[in-house]
Amino acid sequence: MKNSLYFGDNLDVLRESIKIESVDLIYLDPPFNSDRNYNILFSSPKGQSSEAQITAFRDSWHWGEQSEREFGEIVRGSNTHVSEIMQSLRRFLGENDLMAYTTMLANRLLELHRVLKPTGSLY
Repeated sequence: MKNSLYFGDNLDVLRESIKIESVDLIYLDPPFNSDRNYNILFSSPKGQSSEAQITAFRDSWHWGEQSEREFGEIVRGSNTHVSEIMQSLRRFLGENDLMAYTTMLANRLLELHRVLKPTGSLY
């Protein structure tokens, strides 16, 4: 939808709110598995610094229930090449943090490809 801002996991937003081949441009700034927490710092109403902060994003990935679920979606998906590659990676890497990160990225890239127009670009 034009001039809209979505908040949440981009996988859910892509699946629930974005139509097939409807996006002209995707700028992707993925997490880098830095194993850090990123916080939002708040300031006082007068603009002075404050100790108040909340965790905005945890840039760490661990194999677990969500990774297993997303991996299953990839394996059962229509892109057999990606399915085969991901299954091979899992056999090679096992169920670890790197495989969880790779699974998260692969699932989202498949959805980004689905919504990108044939004439669209991904940066």
